[in-house]
Amino acid sequence: MTTSNGQDKDPYFIDFPARIGAIQKAMAEHGIDVYLGSRLRTLSWTLDAFCPWRSFVVIPAAGLPTAFTFAIDAARVGDDTWLDASRVHGFAPLGGQDQISQIAEFVLGELPGGKGRVGIEDGMSNYLPEGNLTHYEYVRFNEALPGCELVNAHSLIDELALIKDQGTINRFREASRIVDAGHKAVFEAISGGGYRGMTETEIAGIAAYAMRKAGSEWEWSFTGGNEIASGYRTGYGFGACTPATRREIKAGEPLMVDIHSMFKLGLGDHSHNYLIGPVSDRQRWHADNFVALVTGTLERYRAGVTPAGLGAEMMGFAAERGFVDFVLPGFEHGIGMLGDEWRIGRNDGPIPYWTNPQHVYQENEVLICAIQYACPDEGIGFRYENPIVLSADGCEELSKFPLSVDEIA
Repeated sequence: MTTSNGQDKDPYFIDFPARIGAIQKAMAEHGIDVYLGSRLRTLSWTLDAFCPWRSFVVIPAAGLPTAFTFAIDAARVGDDTWLDASRVHGFAPLGGQDQISQIAEFVLGELPGGKGRVGIEDGMSNYLPEGNLTHYEYVRFNEALPGCELVNAHSLIDELALIKDQGTINRFREASRIVDAGHKAVFEAISGGGYRGMTETEIAGIAAYAMRKAGSEWEWSFTGGNEIASGYRTGYGFGACTPATRREIKAGEPLMVDIHSMFKLGLGDHSHNYLIGPVSDRQRWHADNFVALVTGTLERYRAGVTPAGLGAEMMGFAAERGFVDFVLPGFEHGIGMLGDEWRIGRNDGPIPYWTNPQHVYQENEVLICAIQYACPDEGIGFRYENPIVLSADGCEELSKFPLSVDEIA
């Protein structure tokens, strides 16, 4: 088991026992006797291991948590996590060894008299692998835990995970360094006419290979790995999902390269944009608008700003410049360790399970500055995504790849 003895000298060190202690303190304050986590973000934040199969973590009122995952992956998760491998159990479709039976028996063993309040993770998300407890799982656990009350308690972990510790921020910094290596490889490959005959899938592979060599563990995005769009595909109506296709890169068209990396469950995500020559004056006008919009947005991010306030200011800027019709009225999405995406802040807004537009940003929040500029009628669009760390007087852009729309001869 990893402890904090000397480990805090590692720039990527996270004190996971302290995280568990903070969860248990919050559990006590809210009258939760056992926490049953099922979301991917919760598994990453508590176990420090990638759990791609249906998995759960049981956190008792005191002591260390225990993880449950599909039997075929239990040994690997047990090797990766900071917990002792004996605390990772595999479930399988055998008598008494399925996930409901095994976890329910374990939870009852953690409750005096087999009764108490069990915190679960329920809700909705526009992010497919969120991992909220399904209706079937809820019904089955409710039957298997007759003396227990199942209480939706995901907000405990959401609140604790909001402000990032230094080890987490450093993991994001390293993931962004890796992404920049991917962008450098793509730029070198397409320059000087190198794009001729290349497909979007080939560009995605060039980026992936360079990032893997630099240490990336996964092209983490669930929207197609590395997302590459060329020509009219860059101008999809605010489309934020462009898995690479076999379409060839062509002269006179835009090219968008949105690539992803993962380092110790910290995520790298950066989009860079190109115009393949010859470039028209109209294309350059769109490109200059986009760069000005991104530049102005990054200059305004800081603790104390709200999504609504920033959005209104930047849409006003776009209106003054005459390109507001091409801008998606949203400028960020949330990000945390793998599985923690989209929603920013706590679940305390007017629409449940969406970002509160009046959320006040705090120092050491990490989010993705995400900007969509699209003109479908002209077959052109640009995307900017970059993790940023907020401070009292600004933000740190973690990807250092230059902000520009480069013209490729």
